[in-house]
Amino acid sequence: MSKSLLSINNLYASVEGRHLLNGINLDINPGEVHVLMGPNGAGKSTLANVIMGDPRYKVDRGHIYFEGEDISEEKTDARARRGIFLSFQAPEEISGITVENFLRAAKSAQTGENQKLLPFRKELLAKMGELGIPASYASRYLNVGFSGGEKKKNEILQMEMLRPKLVILDETDSGLDIDAVRTISESVGRYRNRKNGLLIITHITRILQDLPVNYVHILSDGRIVKTTDASVIEKISRDGFTSILG
Repeated sequence: MSKSLLSINNLYASVEGRHLLNGINLDINPGEVHVLMGPNGAGKSTLANVIMGDPRYKVDRGHIYFEGEDISEEKTDARARRGIFLSFQAPEEISGITVENFLRAAKSAQTGENQKLLPFRKELLAKMGELGIPASYASRYLNVGFSGGEKKKNEILQMEMLRPKLVILDETDSGLDIDAVRTISESVGRYRNRKNGLLIITHITRILQDLPVNYVHILSDGRIVKTTDASVIEKISRDGFTSILG
């Protein structure tokens, strides 16, 4: 178990009495890129939220281990400090706190060290430039008035600044034009290394074109029904999930 970055064992989870995950087993090792696909309502976002410790969801059975330690009962902020990051489908708007202040506070909380203003700002502006985010957005309230694409890029900016050990991207590429998807894909490619891991939830496979995908998991009715290599992505894009699920 110590080899795995993330290890999920026989996980069952529910929300308001509705069973949504039904015996999930998943292992992600450092350096690996995993893709989670499946029809709408299969439980993909539920799994992402349960890994992150969203309090709306109840773990009924099973365990979640991160770097060999059981985090099944830990709160979201504790998991974030360990190095787990979730990019949301629909990022929230937060008035009263700027992008820069939010990220500086998040980085300080993650590392336990106060982030010095000038070095942090220099790195932030450099990362914003790579993502094509105007420097002025650093002083704007978090996601307030941002377009859908800008919100998604801001999520990736958080990933770049926090440098987590495990990144979960929940349909980060949805609703984006080709150029924005390419920019985000390049950023994710820069982030990936032999020590961290990626779990990418997607319907649109363009974000995967330049990433070395190790495993693809097909989720249906709260279960992983098939695990295979990246060759299945093209088949799903061409023929849909019925070609896999029957």
